[in-house]
Amino acid sequence: MPAAMNATMSLVGSQGAVSATELLLAAATFCLVFLLIQCLQQHVPQGLKSPPGPRGFPILGNVLELRKGAHLVLTRLSHKYGDVMRVRIGTRPVLVLSGLDTIKQALVKQGEDFMGRPDLYSFQYISNGQSLAFSPDSGEVWRARRKLAQNALKTFSIAPSPTSSSTCLLEEHVSKEADYLVTKLLQLMEKEKSFELSRYLVVSVANVISAICFGKRYEHSDQELLNIIDLNNEFGDAAGSGNPADFIPLLRYLPNRTMHLFKDLNRRFNFFVQKIVQEHYTSFDKEHIRDITDSLINHCQEKGVGEAAQVSLPDEKIINIVNDLFGAGFDTVSTALSWGLMYAALYPDIQKKIQEELDQTIGQERRPRLSDRGSLPYLEAFILETFRHSSFLPFTIPHSTTKDTVLNGYYIPKGTCVFVNQWQVNHDEKLWKDPSAFNPERFLNAARTEISKAESEKVLVFGLGKRRCVGETIGRWEVFLFLASVLQQLEFSLHPGKEVDITPQYGLTMKYKKCECFQIKKRFPMKSSL
Repeated sequence: MPAAMNATMSLVGSQGAVSATELLLAAATFCLVFLLIQCLQQHVPQGLKSPPGPRGFPILGNVLELRKGAHLVLTRLSHKYGDVMRVRIGTRPVLVLSGLDTIKQALVKQGEDFMGRPDLYSFQYISNGQSLAFSPDSGEVWRARRKLAQNALKTFSIAPSPTSSSTCLLEEHVSKEADYLVTKLLQLMEKEKSFELSRYLVVSVANVISAICFGKRYEHSDQELLNIIDLNNEFGDAAGSGNPADFIPLLRYLPNRTMHLFKDLNRRFNFFVQKIVQEHYTSFDKEHIRDITDSLINHCQEKGVGEAAQVSLPDEKIINIVNDLFGAGFDTVSTALSWGLMYAALYPDIQKKIQEELDQTIGQERRPRLSDRGSLPYLEAFILETFRHSSFLPFTIPHSTTKDTVLNGYYIPKGTCVFVNQWQVNHDEKLWKDPSAFNPERFLNAARTEISKAESEKVLVFGLGKRRCVGETIGRWEVFLFLASVLQQLEFSLHPGKEVDITPQYGLTMKYKKCECFQIKKRFPMKSSL
């Protein structure tokens, strides 16, 4: 939200050539029109009521309150105004949902009512307005594209590996990248150089989704991939800070450095994916489908999208689907892994329990597999607690209502922008005992042999309902395989005497502050790669 304030202040400064009288008159006129619009929007059917919320300033709304840690501010406000609350960001009313039961009611039980996306100005520049995740469209074509993306992602993750019938493609990709990552980290430690762990994690994870989407991997020093990772980080920062033009429409018509940067980031990312897709068209062979991109090309040439509906899919929409899968496929997973290894280093007793479980269940002869998940309940509990405690995805991508509806007795007009506060649910004292403590055992049954399904379903990370993250299942599998593989081989600790600040840095995904104080050592020599 700070970007909104900066843009508003720059707006005032850019009017130096206009007389004070003209400026005051324009401001007064704008405020009168704004108040009139607000009054018209506040019409509520008889017997219903509008959601409560804090009063805001004209034009700015509640921006001043939200400029630092919106998830924390909105959580505090929910204690006063309840789980269904309305704020204003700029001139736009925003519904904020908190509380697990309320969020489930909206996104699951009333899923059709809340499955839209708001028509935010910046969204039209993400995948040229055709992003599965950000697009306001939720009709037949969107559903067909989403199903196609899910099927392609699943196919090129769980299909048997061509080199080993006992493993799937995802296991093979992660195992190779985990081995490469372990070797790289040990080499860095031997040179006694400080290094940023997250940088190497994100390259390894990006290589997995690249192998699935494009059938290729990159070296850790490859500048093309590093440029794309930098673009993704910049995109997260820009999207997380909130684009002022989304909430103050007047700013769309004025010079806007933030918006210019956002457009350029998306243009460069689209160009990167488009180039690879075009290369796939040139070398495409329907008898030899190599990856997700080939799969999409083949499907569209033979059937179109949706065999029953016969929905057509132009070539550019293939690019948009691949763009979505690749772009979302490494930031979320790499952030989760970064937090997981940080927690392992911060809590050595917990790390020791994970490694004892790995040693007893898998041993030293082979790499972990997806089939091991049920036999590694403590590691699964650790992953759930990492998701909950860090809440690195504090909000879902904004939703919007597709029609006039009622939630918890409050009237919600069609087209209302909706924020879903996942951080609040994951730290709700009504749901969790001592939520600020990091305690994986909260997810285990009394015998500590199984995950409590009821507890695990209370953690919100990937959203709920019809807009739930398309790659959730693959993402969870990947986090499990990477953590199991890396912690099987390496022990993580922190340099004694060096301070570590894990305060989350607010953004689309929240990361901790830069940390270059990891110590890493090999646990034992592996005798086999699989």
